[in-house]
Amino acid sequence: MERPWYAHYDYFVPETIRYPRMPAGFMLDLAASRFKDAPATDFYGAALSYRELKAEVNRLACAMIEMGIQQGDRVALMLPNCPQMIIGYYAALRIGAIVVNVNPLYTERELEHQLNDSGSETIFCLDMLIANVRKVRETTPLKRVVITRVTDYMVPEMRDAAAAYDLQAGEIGFLDLMAQAGDGAPPPVEINSEEPAVLQYTGGTTGLSKGATLSHRNIVANALQTVMWGKEIMPVRDSVILVVIPIFHSYGMTCAMNNSILNGANMVLIPRFDIDDMLKAFANHDITYFPAVPTLFTAILNHPDAAKSGLDKVALFNSGSAPLPLETIQGITSLGISLTEGYGLSEASPVTHSSPILGIRKPGSIGVPFPDTDSKIVDADDWEKELPQGSEGELIIKGPQVMLGYWNKPKETENTLRDGWLLTGDIGRMDEDGYFYIVDRKKDLIIAGGYNIYPREVDEVLFAHPKVLEACTVGVPDPYRGETVKAFIVLKPGETATDEEITAYCKEELAAYKVPKIIEFREDLPKSTVGKVLRKELKAEELARSETEKK
Repeated sequence: MERPWYAHYDYFVPETIRYPRMPAGFMLDLAASRFKDAPATDFYGAALSYRELKAEVNRLACAMIEMGIQQGDRVALMLPNCPQMIIGYYAALRIGAIVVNVNPLYTERELEHQLNDSGSETIFCLDMLIANVRKVRETTPLKRVVITRVTDYMVPEMRDAAAAYDLQAGEIGFLDLMAQAGDGAPPPVEINSEEPAVLQYTGGTTGLSKGATLSHRNIVANALQTVMWGKEIMPVRDSVILVVIPIFHSYGMTCAMNNSILNGANMVLIPRFDIDDMLKAFANHDITYFPAVPTLFTAILNHPDAAKSGLDKVALFNSGSAPLPLETIQGITSLGISLTEGYGLSEASPVTHSSPILGIRKPGSIGVPFPDTDSKIVDADDWEKELPQGSEGELIIKGPQVMLGYWNKPKETENTLRDGWLLTGDIGRMDEDGYFYIVDRKKDLIIAGGYNIYPREVDEVLFAHPKVLEACTVGVPDPYRGETVKAFIVLKPGETATDEEITAYCKEELAAYKVPKIIEFREDLPKSTVGKVLRKELKAEELARSETEKK
């Protein structure tokens, strides 16, 4: 197949992206030497410079060594967006430990699985989350528990007014631990760039979550790729990034935190999504870059004060983690905001594609591959059979950001990595300009009466309805068709609609076999912590309901 236009720009790719050989923790060393007293974090008005951030990381790294944490040990970070998350991440990397990013909203069952699977003996967690940690201590490898409060790195009056740590045996407070450590640097550790740096657990769409093992090279390469991608529009040193997407998620880890560190940007940290806090941050800071997910953009568009919050000062909005509806794209760009859409997955650190900032914009496309990233569309049943342009098939990827494999899961690794290619499980296509489009998840395909139906296509039609705020389509069991299409819909505030109205609208835009046969209106839809609608949960509800009705 003829190479797409962007493949001729190989000269643009620096060798540091193709073959990064530095430990991931060195990214902060570079930032501290380049940007020194420039602000690194802003947490409710309390700031840390890059020099101060590095000092805190060194102090915690020394404390980790004194606690008995060794190179190769797994260190779980169960924290929201706060300075402690960044400090813990880089301190673990500095001593050669492996970071295990843990979703703070995990249930006891999910937490127990991840700690056992990773073999984590140490966890850093927020005090309000300690109950679940204590419940699983006896059934997991945990030996060390470090508790922090959200106020620990706020302004002094907030920190001093906080209640004392509520500690049990085997637990220590974060600031107490830091106070015990000296101000010197930890002893140097020889770290091979191909060694594991982060275990990034997948969402578990096919069962229990798996740990994507990301090497130091993976982490550094993807951070460099994001910096190179945005360098034409993102200023170095003067960037201010609003960090609402969680750092424990791979999107936030790379596009918010590590991208900021390499760029010397100031990270305005918000620990949980609140539309008013977010708009206040836009109003009070000269935000230049806002990486987010469709749910956040939808919230902005539907807020009456959005246009008065200083959004026009932002150089770039970037959407990732989930498909961005065309109506949302049009709504954001109508505010005069530059918007790009990207694509990635935990197994690729995570970013592999994005809209070119100074190139052609194609709404609905995930753009073109990142520097030094190869992509192609193959037969969904034969990964070695490449399909012609315009054909729909499985998207596969090869590049320096692709994981080493799944932690302690050789069979799953073998099924996902083939000769260096990552089989994404996503159905996509490539157009004549080399732009890629995601059609749907391979496993989300609905087969009704022998017809293949991609839920995302139906979702897009529903999103375009003027009364619809959110929509999600799933396949449900049907005795005649095998499966049939069901749509879950959240209407915009103050709107009303009937099944018949929605069905009639869909019939104008979709082939008859794709039109939802069942419609359910809801107040909200289940979402992950990064705002992705959980299609799998809706599907599970329907399967459970079907089994109950059979009895």
